[in-house]
Amino acid sequence: MKFIKQLWALLRMNLSNIPERLGPVLTIVLGVTCAVGVLVSMLAMGVGARRQAMGDINDNRVVLMSVGAQGPMQSDIPKGEAVLIRDLPGIRRGANQKPNAVSTALIIMGATKKVDGIKIYFPLLGVGSELTEVVPEFHLTAGRMFRPGLNELIANDLCARQYTGFDIGDKRAIHGADWVVVGHFVRGKAQGSCLVYADADSVLSAFGRSSYNQVTVMLQSTAAFTELVDAVKANPALRVVAKHEREVVEEEFKQFNGMLNFLSYFVGAIMAVGATLGAVNSLYAIVDSRRRELATLRAIGFSSGPIVASILTESILLALPGALLGAGLAWMFFNGFTASPFGFSFQLAVTPVLALLGIAWALGMGAVGGFLPALRAARVPVTTALRAT
Repeated sequence: MKFIKQLWALLRMNLSNIPERLGPVLTIVLGVTCAVGVLVSMLAMGVGARRQAMGDINDNRVVLMSVGAQGPMQSDIPKGEAVLIRDLPGIRRGANQKPNAVSTALIIMGATKKVDGIKIYFPLLGVGSELTEVVPEFHLTAGRMFRPGLNELIANDLCARQYTGFDIGDKRAIHGADWVVVGHFVRGKAQGSCLVYADADSVLSAFGRSSYNQVTVMLQSTAAFTELVDAVKANPALRVVAKHEREVVEEEFKQFNGMLNFLSYFVGAIMAVGATLGAVNSLYAIVDSRRRELATLRAIGFSSGPIVASILTESILLALPGALLGAGLAWMFFNGFTASPFGFSFQLAVTPVLALLGIAWALGMGAVGGFLPALRAARVPVTTALRAT
């Protein structure tokens, strides 16, 4: 009880004297504001990118790739296996009783940005007419669909808007042949990167291939996934693995998201070190200016424990407004801000979870920054006050 009474008395005294030491206090608050603002803003990139990537996930959509493939690019499914996959149980069928399954051949192509001329690379997907059944969020916005057997392309609106050579009627040289852009489309919310479709047979023929990268199917229901997986395992002619679309997208996004988070915490840590060192210096200056006062408190019966706790608590409390201000500024200026690193466009998302993380980060800085000055305050000798008297 004595400890709490002394701590409360010291806290009231310390906080009431803030106007007299406004300079050091503002140094602490502004340092924490900058550190938290930068951390939250950069982490908002990862949250926004993931939200963009997962925007059109359908739990009834399943992707089949060859055994051992880390992703679609490493997968190889011969045409014969693709035909067998279409007859597996659990796959939804349309009004014409055809299975909702689309085989995809993936080719990497490049494009140049209209604004700065930077070249990026993205997938050209060779697909069949079943695309609209498996991807119901697909909608043409201009032009028409590509025709089977012809060298025709359709590009999403982002391609047409940001990159050269994707206006309707434009011709693009692909593997020694001219391919004509005949339409534009949107695919639900997944407009983060340039995406181009063409006829699968035309793509395979142009590149001399006889296998697909993946087969995407729409299930009758989420419960049908187990039935599909069991059928795949029971057929020795199929060397494929079935995964939920969510799992495939998560795996593809993991590396990109990891890179964004590493960059965020690396820069945030540098800012945090700077803010913490600033807080340490400011608190040292405050402690030095109060040496006589602290020694007097020791002389009249205040123990070291409450003094250490009061300095630490003051440091943490001073970090709190900086944390709130930093998170608020990050939300004000960057929430909804569009970024396009590595050719992938998305909007930054400053969420309540990120704000709480920023606050926790700031309180940690306050605790670390106040520790050494608190020890120094507790060690001020009583003789300092006696000499001053």
